[in-house]
Amino acid sequence: MTLAIYPGSFDPITNGHLDVALRAAKLFDRLILAVYAGAGKPNALFSVAERVELARAALAHSDDPFASRIEFDIFSGLTVDYARTQGAATIVRGLRAVSDFEYEFKYAHMNEHLAPEIEVVCLMTSSRLSFISSSFIREVASLGGNVHGLVPLAVETALGTRFAPHRSTAPV
Repeated sequence: MTLAIYPGSFDPITNGHLDVALRAAKLFDRLILAVYAGAGKPNALFSVAERVELARAALAHSDDPFASRIEFDIFSGLTVDYARTQGAATIVRGLRAVSDFEYEFKYAHMNEHLAPEIEVVCLMTSSRLSFISSSFIREVASLGGNVHGLVPLAVETALGTRFAPHRSTAPV
């Protein structure tokens, strides 16, 4: 049985993340979408528990036959250490654009140094979703912009709730 880890902060999870997760689930028997809980995200918009719940909700009613292969977990520390504890032989990463390549290239080689037995597999995000990033979504939503179709409905609702108190209701 093949197991892969898809790590990330997922703050929040986007349709681009789901695209990569569902495509990876076709390649592996099991995929753990692992939400990072380390200190590297001190200004996270959503708590780790909220991020896991939003990811679960995003896939709960999926009609994709491979969605059932996706599990959810929380981790901290080195991704390769987490992968080892889970018995995973592969780490999945998503690439949106050329700008992601340099970072992922370095990430893959550092992981190769740390854990040569674990492969890093990069999947290209579908072109229609390649411009989406969590930070971009947070910024647009915080300014009252429309993120419909870019994030799962549960995330869209959570963003609306999170930012509603900060928006002015005065007429322009």
